Amino acid sequence: MENYPNLKADQTFLKLMDELSGTENRIAVERMRYNEAVRDYNITVRMFPGNLVAGMFGYKTATEYFKAEEKAKAVPEVKF
Repeated sequence: MENYPNLKADQTFLKLMDELSGTENRIAVERMRYNEAVRDYNITVRMFPGNLVAGMFGYKTATEYFKAEEKAKAVPEVKF
């Protein structure tokens, strides 16, 4: 971006940058919501009376939370 000053001022490029940052934020929010849902499920399965129903139907606590790999946390490089 620094090498192309005209590109910096272009409205389409600015919109693309906003969309990329918005997408990153939406992914982070949905990852957090998924992990909260798993946590709530685990609490329900462990507490009375949910543990009785879970035991009858074979539900077990979830052990997998959504974890992003370290390379996925890095900001992707966009080349023009």
